[in-house]
Amino acid sequence: MKTSRLTTLILGVLVIGLAVAVGWVGVLVLQKKSDADQRAKAVQAARQMGVNLMTVDHASAQKDLDRMLAGTTGDLKNQLATQSKVFIDSVTKAQTKSTVSQVDAAVVSIDGDSAEVMVSLNGMVTNPKVPGGVTRPYRYLMDLSKSGDRWLVSKLEMVP
Repeated sequence: MKTSRLTTLILGVLVIGLAVAVGWVGVLVLQKKSDADQRAKAVQAARQMGVNLMTVDHASAQKDLDRMLAGTTGDLKNQLATQSKVFIDSVTKAQTKSTVSQVDAAVVSIDGDSAEVMVSLNGMVTNPKVPGGVTRPYRYLMDLSKSGDRWLVSKLEMVP
């Protein structure tokens, strides 16, 4: 009888230990998935901003600018908004149209609510003076801030 109780006690302790271990591993797996999801969202937001910056058409300059502003925050958003008339006037006057190809992005660093992402893309710019267009490579280093469930670009610099 005592052996049966001892066996039951040992098995009970093992089951509880196993349940705790499984729970702990589950928490770790969910945290890693959450971290990977946040990295992917930050990269996607930076890629989209790169595309938005280089996808401009003189016929839709205000709409293009609004799309850029929607992905920004803080000083960058204020700076773009302040320079919006100059941007629209110059794009319209030059009859500029630009498109994007081959966009790549990678996280440089990330923590809970901020990220730094490098974006590389090729932009093709055309206008009446250069109707065939010129393709040029562009690289941007972007600082992103998490706002709710969205990542927004808070700082942007061109990298040689």
